[in-house]
Amino acid sequence: MHMHGLHLTADLYKCRCQDAWLTDARQLRAWCVQAAQTAGLQPVDQVFHAVPGDAAGVTGAVLLAQSHVCLHTWPQHRGVTLDIYVSNSEGDHSAQARELMSALIDRFQPEWTEQRSLDRGDGE
Repeated sequence: MHMHGLHLTADLYKCRCQDAWLTDARQLRAWCVQAAQTAGLQPVDQVFHAVPGDAAGVTGAVLLAQSHVCLHTWPQHRGVTLDIYVSNSEGDHSAQARELMSALIDRFQPEWTEQRSLDRGDGE
């Protein structure tokens, strides 16, 4: 079995975007689906949930034909955590994953980010 994939994560701090991007699940879902399509990935389903409570954020996931993108917003801290995974078994989707990550970071306008990249799978 050949499992190949790329896993990208980013922690975004002091985001300067409008508040709605951190709190409005409906707006964020529509934008994330469009951003995935623009990056050349294929959304097949999505779930976004506004976490109840004061200053609570949004947790969301877009299921892609190539795998997934997940995010969680922390409006009280102006923070966002991002997670993108793409399978590269049926072709290399790494460039699309990086393009989508870049678009997400640009959307939230953080003062700084911590990004990580991990190659997944057996490496054969």
